Amino acid sequence: ITLAPQTTFTYTARDGRQIEGLLITPIGEKPKDGWPLILTVHGGPEAHYSDGWMTGYSAAGQFGAGDGYAVFYPNYRGSTGRGVAYAKEHQNDYAGAEFNDLVDGVKVLASAGVIDEDRVGITGGSYGGYASMWGATALSEHFAASVAFVGISNQISKFGTSDIPNEMHLVHSLKWPWDDADGHWMELLKRSPLFHAGKSTTPTLIMHGENDTRVHPSQSMELYRSMKVRTDTPVRLVFYPGEGHGNRKAA
Repeated sequence: ITLAPQTTFTYTARDGRQIEGLLITPIGEKPKDGWPLILTVHGGPEAHYSDGWMTGYSAAGQFGAGDGYAVFYPNYRGSTGRGVAYAKEHQNDYAGAEFNDLVDGVKVLASAGVIDEDRVGITGGSYGGYASMWGATALSEHFAASVAFVGISNQISKFGTSDIPNEMHLVHSLKWPWDDADGHWMELLKRSPLFHAGKSTTPTLIMHGENDTRVHPSQSMELYRSMKVRTDTPVRLVFYPGEGHGNRKAA
């Protein structure tokens, strides 16, 4: 088996921050307009992709490349592996600069002629599912398809249905929903894909384990219902019986 080439790819985000990721490109001649792209977003966001084997069920880069897709794994701000300060750069900015980093990476790959900017899909699980839901709604103009796995669609209801409610305060927003003079509720809602669902023109596949206690399956139900009611955009919801926050039995 001849594996597709995998390299590190560094780019400059819109605010000057250097971001690095992993890029896998198909074997053979590049199409005139560039390869279609699968943008794969890790969870956490306190995690990262290492430059090693990318063949797990949720990081199927070689399989995508084998089908003619470029696959990019950005270690956007908030990722680990670049020091504590970098891992904290996403804090108090849900879906802000952290997800702008994703779009900026796509734009640099497109301007370099590597990928076709009109044929970009986004996928990921957990916080990567949040990114994929955000990409399908608030950033819909940038993505031709989205596959969101165990993602967060509503930061308010997520707080009330997660088995780690303290994480919102300690790691991500650094606030409770009821903090600030007028409450933090509206800001949390605006940073939720649900709020932007009516903008979506991105065909979306939503997947969730029925027994997920980390990100409750109702998060996927809320986005599915909003997209179905508010748009004509194709959307499908798949539940996996007996699965939690990450599939162990089902592919």
